[in-house]
Amino acid sequence: MNILDTLSSTEQKLDNSEKIKIYLCGVTVYDESHIGHARTIIVFDVLRKYLENKNIQVELIQNFTDVDDKIINKAKEENVSAQEISNRYIENYFRDFDKLNIKHATNYPKATEHIEDIIQFIKKLIDKEIAYVSDNGVYFSVSKFPEYGKLSKKKIDELKSGSRIQVDETKKDPLDFAVWKFSDTEPLWDSPWGKGRPGWHIECSVMSMKYLGGNFDIHGGGRDLIFPHHENEIAQSEAHSDCQFAKIWMHVGMVTIMGEKMSKSLGNTKSIKFVLENWGPNIIRLFCLSGHYSKVIDYSEELLKENLTKWRQVETCYFELIHANSNQQEDISEKIKNIGNEFDKSLEDDLNTHLALSAFFQLVKETNRLAASEKLGIENAKIIMSEFERISNILGLKIPQMNQEEKNKIDNLILGREKFREEKQFEKADEIRDKLNEMNIELIDHKGKTIWMKKEKIKKDC
Repeated sequence: MNILDTLSSTEQKLDNSEKIKIYLCGVTVYDESHIGHARTIIVFDVLRKYLENKNIQVELIQNFTDVDDKIINKAKEENVSAQEISNRYIENYFRDFDKLNIKHATNYPKATEHIEDIIQFIKKLIDKEIAYVSDNGVYFSVSKFPEYGKLSKKKIDELKSGSRIQVDETKKDPLDFAVWKFSDTEPLWDSPWGKGRPGWHIECSVMSMKYLGGNFDIHGGGRDLIFPHHENEIAQSEAHSDCQFAKIWMHVGMVTIMGEKMSKSLGNTKSIKFVLENWGPNIIRLFCLSGHYSKVIDYSEELLKENLTKWRQVETCYFELIHANSNQQEDISEKIKNIGNEFDKSLEDDLNTHLALSAFFQLVKETNRLAASEKLGIENAKIIMSEFERISNILGLKIPQMNQEEKNKIDNLILGREKFREEKQFEKADEIRDKLNEMNIELIDHKGKTIWMKKEKIKKDC
């Protein structure tokens, strides 16, 4: 499997056939997670599920930044503790991402649980004279790391004239960044240099190296983290260990709205909670995987509606498969095998989910064609269902399940409808169809039989 490495700007092969170690930068828990966060985490969820499908063990570490100025400011606004804010949004994170069918990470370390590890990390940087103590905190000396800018492809001179440098007269160099901030505002911790809290960048260096060791396989996150966050992570981590930090840097493109970056100041963010309530998990996953992960994708109701139409085709495919009982058969085993190979090939080529989805919908289309021509035999259905379930599991798509009692109720209603139709009591037959519609059950009439499918309830259904 090849992945585009942001650092080298080339595709790098994942060369570990037994275990892949991934560190994914998680969210800063001061507000609801939004569709941009969802895209990044869904992309890595598919990567992980594909590798596991190939019997490769994956260790995925995803942090929570639970100490940050944004959290502290929100706590002040609400007159509560910073911990209460972070706990609330961590709880909401799992509420949302569990509904999105995201497999839990191996571990979710929090910055506040690793203060001593962070202090020890900083001590070593100071001992190596790569970090220094100033009036406002402890700073990393960028000039001591000659390769600074190698990830973002930015030159030192350009950075000094840039706009994302924090002005601080106590720094030796404008580019130097804080690894420890002095503060007398809670939350704060004792350190050898003074009370305060860790800088944002140091947290991920410490937690990734603690759980995955040095030179792990993939470090991931959104493209907006390349600079300064990941650039600073590389500098302090490689200065600390004198070794390569991560083998591959994998970055997911932003989600824009009408071409603009989502931001609270513009009031155009779409929370996962909002999108889930309106579209459901499967439509969100299809949307987030519809373009190449490294490119920007624009959020629009039109694109979501397109994916809803595709999802209805998937539902039809699934229920045609479980109801298949035709004795007529076509030899489709080679065709299904080729579709599966095309799906795998697409993901192995830099996780091209757009092409992988094309292969999946080819499977769906072929199934629905066979069903419409009354040639979806039982053996064919078994072959297709095996591949349908494998691909669905990797993509994280899930048909809502029903218990046996619900299925029996639906079957009895359909039997009653067919009886009324035979007796030409069409009004009563239509009443049952209306009742089934209220249950989101759609009937598909075939030659000599009627099958049913349960449609996922979508608030924004067109």
